Amino acid sequence: MVGTRFVIPGAELSERFSRSSGPGGQGVNTTDSRVELSFDVAGSASVPEHLRARMLDRLSSRLVEGVVTIAASEHRSQLMNREAARARLVMLLLDAAAPPAAKRRPTKPSRGSKERRLASKKRRGEVKKSRRGGYSDD
Repeated sequence: MVGTRFVIPGAELSERFSRSSGPGGQGVNTTDSRVELSFDVAGSASVPEHLRARMLDRLSSRLVEGVVTIAASEHRSQLMNREAARARLVMLLLDAAAPPAAKRRPTKPSRGSKERRLASKKRRGEVKKSRRGGYSDD
């Protein structure tokens, strides 16, 4: 389910359904179309050990006792909300499992760029100098 790194079996996902808020017509008070999809990141056997620590660290603000929960209620049908919640969970887990960005190696400005910068400053100074009016005692 989650890219090429690992697959989450459906048995490790738990779904809860409830009534969605907002407009919905005649079935608004009877249809449980809102979906809460939960996945236990900390206790899952399908998440490789080398990714688990990274995912727990990156998802720490969204986890409740090691479980991440996604709610979807933007569609009127339960099936569409289930698909939307699963797609959001996949994107969230892929982002959390992504390798860290490469460290930036600081570099010095090149000699040419320094010379161009100084020449540009010099030109700007000349423009400003030419705008100054001299005081005449006439």
